[in-house]
Amino acid sequence: MHVVVVGCGRVGSGLGIRLVEQGHTVAIIDRVPRAFRRLPDGWSGDAIVGSGFDRDDLERAGAGRAGALAAVTSGDNTNIMTARIARENYSIANVVARIYDPRRAEIYQRVGIPTVATVTWTIDQVLGQLLPDTVVGGWSDSSGRLVLVERILPERWAGRRLSDLALPGRANLVAISRAGTPRLDLADLVGQEGDLVFLAVLKDAVHELERHLVGPGREVTR
Repeated sequence: MHVVVVGCGRVGSGLGIRLVEQGHTVAIIDRVPRAFRRLPDGWSGDAIVGSGFDRDDLERAGAGRAGALAAVTSGDNTNIMTARIARENYSIANVVARIYDPRRAEIYQRVGIPTVATVTWTIDQVLGQLLPDTVVGGWSDSSGRLVLVERILPERWAGRRLSDLALPGRANLVAISRAGTPRLDLADLVGQEGDLVFLAVLKDAVHELERHLVGPGREVTR
């Protein structure tokens, strides 16, 4: 997959490096040329001096063929504008914006722009948004054997009972977030596109859960 990252700060550079390590092609855009010093020697991706809401710069970054875009600059307005352009003008499927104000983050989440507020921001979280076929772990218990994973609900589960996501004795659905609102009434809840699901899973069952979520005959996106 080709991914565009807007902003080459600590998060943007770290995200770009992780994506390349996973086999994706990456173009990073930043206004400040010195920002690219955070990238390793021999960086295999593109480093473009420019703006995330300039169409010419986005074209140079390959937005027209991108499967994902992350707007992770230090400005909320820049990130939201970039995310909207990516979604509305380039129809990029997986878009996420970094937002410093958690109240604004919730508003944009409700109108369909996935956001992560800085207070909860991690590279793993944005990877989970950009690569929705990859299960990303967050919290783990003191033994390290039980982890909490969050995942954008795959399309194949829309219209199906969310309780069927569980793997008996291996993984349990514990909560969902729908349009920015947490839900715990899971017994008869049916999945909707855009749901963010949270599952408690034994660490040695994470890959089994991946296959269960993605479905038979499909590979996890790399």
